[in-house]
Amino acid sequence: MRQVVLDTETTGLSPEAQHRIIEIGCVEMEARLYTGRTFHRYLNPERDIDTAAQDVHGISIEQLADKPRFREIAEEFREFIADAEVLIHNAPFDVGFLDAEYRRLDPLHGSVAEWCKLTDTLTLARQRYPGQANSLDALCRRLGVDNRNRDLHGALLDAQLLAEVYLAMTGGQVNLELEAAPRHPVTPGPAIGARSGCPLPGVKVSAAEREAHRKRLDDIRTRAGVCIWDRHG
Repeated sequence: MRQVVLDTETTGLSPEAQHRIIEIGCVEMEARLYTGRTFHRYLNPERDIDTAAQDVHGISIEQLADKPRFREIAEEFREFIADAEVLIHNAPFDVGFLDAEYRRLDPLHGSVAEWCKLTDTLTLARQRYPGQANSLDALCRRLGVDNRNRDLHGALLDAQLLAEVYLAMTGGQVNLELEAAPRHPVTPGPAIGARSGCPLPGVKVSAAEREAHRKRLDDIRTRAGVCIWDRHG
């Protein structure tokens, strides 16, 4: 399934208090690999930004004066996340703001949850690390994800960090590149023993070892959703 990792920055903490989205950042993955597609927009909220919020993301209203309004990017954003699994850290916060933005355009508008499958990575982290700090910064430290450039919050940077955290937390690869690596066909070469001139030793595997290996692969499939050994056989 196509996955979109999403983050937003806002003018404050509550859409009920008429706070607005000022930045949306998304990165796309397919089969747990980064595709190189992103969605990143700064938005003019048509209102002031709370001082406490500005201290977090460092974005001023002056910087947003010439940016588009949400209504100008609403359809493009909907198309980007439609039919994907959307991964969000503390999803109720971001989804609440997104739903409020769409209701401003149409009071009868439904939720973004109707267009995609929502996965809250904060819930996943709490299940995996109960009783521990599970903020994005805490998860980066725990899982070895480099967040040294995160002096301030930013929607696209945080989405990229969350993608790496999610892959590490669910047993996948990390260190995503901004450009998708080209894939070239690999021509199988001769066996190692044939290249070296030395015969490979035969290895016998016991029934217990086969069963342990099968259970390990089942565990990888359950946690990661994919197992590279399934591609060979």
